[in-house]
Amino acid sequence: MREHGLEPQFPPDAVAEANGRSGAPTRAEEPVRDLRRLAWCSIDNDDSRDLDQLSVAESLPGGRVRVLVAIADVDAAVPRQSAVDRHAALNTTSVYTPAKMYPMLPERLSTDLTSLGPDVDRLAVVVDIVVSPGGEVEHAEVYGAQVRNQAKLAYSAVGPWLAGEGNAPHPAGAGNGFDAQLRLQYDVAERLDRVRQEHGALKFESTELAPRFDGDALVGLQADSPNPAKLLIENLMIAANAATARFLSERRLPSIRRVVRQPKRWDRIVELARRTGASLPDTPDLPALAAFLAARKAAAPATFAELSLAVVKLIGSGEYTVDAPGDEAPGHFALAIRAYTHSTAPNRRYPDLVTQRLIKAALAGHPVPYSVEELGQIAAHCTRQEDVANAVERQVRKSAAALVMAAHVGEQFDAVVAGASDKGVFVKLVSPPVEGKVVRGERGLDVGDHVRVRLQGVDVERGFIDFATA
Repeated sequence: MREHGLEPQFPPDAVAEANGRSGAPTRAEEPVRDLRRLAWCSIDNDDSRDLDQLSVAESLPGGRVRVLVAIADVDAAVPRQSAVDRHAALNTTSVYTPAKMYPMLPERLSTDLTSLGPDVDRLAVVVDIVVSPGGEVEHAEVYGAQVRNQAKLAYSAVGPWLAGEGNAPHPAGAGNGFDAQLRLQYDVAERLDRVRQEHGALKFESTELAPRFDGDALVGLQADSPNPAKLLIENLMIAANAATARFLSERRLPSIRRVVRQPKRWDRIVELARRTGASLPDTPDLPALAAFLAARKAAAPATFAELSLAVVKLIGSGEYTVDAPGDEAPGHFALAIRAYTHSTAPNRRYPDLVTQRLIKAALAGHPVPYSVEELGQIAAHCTRQEDVANAVERQVRKSAAALVMAAHVGEQFDAVVAGASDKGVFVKLVSPPVEGKVVRGERGLDVGDHVRVRLQGVDVERGFIDFATA
């Protein structure tokens, strides 16, 4: 982390500041509604304690659904230019590695006083939207509220239950109505997802590796499987982020937008489509690409994750940009959304905390807390730090994978080319889905190519996994 310009340890003044707080904030300068009696729930990883958001839904006449997303009011406990804020502004993100998580905020805050933990009263910023039977957002508003998490749930339990493969997660199985609440949230999330797909949003499938530990010992790697509960939360958060961007734009406030530009290597995407017998336009066309991906998933589901990886790499990563009043931000190519920001994870991402301060200033009638120039500097820094945090996470994941793969040197594997640049050619194995560099026989390979490789060797400390074409 230090090599990449990240600081893994909190400075003493930030620790003292966090530990000096006697309790969670209970008062806000902006108007606050009391929504503690609603059936709020959180859905996250099994071990997550830094809970950024809650959700709840209610049926309305005519098949409409009102869905509310409550976002932890982190700003209430982390004033701008405080010691904690300065450290958060440096790293700009939590860093997640297989062995340890390095939070953006001290744990006294992120897992306690600013976390929407179960059975405690917390301040929040609520995004309140009404969704039509067809999945369109008919109305949206943003306001401050006091909330209370009634049910801390996990993807691992909710997902299989939604898929009809497991028992109702506690407390959904306790006869208290949470089963109906979760199914209503899932229904509205599917509506929102369906409309985004109609507008051209891209649907990918990934096979991310999760390390398996026995105590402190790394014993293997397992691929994450698709999970309906993750899709539920993902779609509600996308809707909340889009509504937040519109809220700030309608009030002519500057903001930090999350954008994914049109792919620079569209010609390679066209070539990948041609290999399957499909055709794409010569210039970037989002609906055409979405239709191609949907068709390939239906025709060849077993290899769709490989195609997804190739297209994601060719589209490129997202970035943060400043959006000044009257400007037109590039939008988010993959989500088919013109106005989009990051707002739903202020415990874990600094752009979300900055966005929250802009929202709260608007609600309280205060002056804009940042100039356009400041937001531009923050956006550029957050993009850089996100990139290096991703590099750190990849490197440590590669070290974990190298440790596991050390016993398989000399064996052959099927793989797909995941990257090709001046830095070299990189492949991802079909099984286990680990990535490595082709150090011999890489000439002529490009993103999306299928290739047979032999494991040449590993370097655990540096996270190197080296292959040769077989």
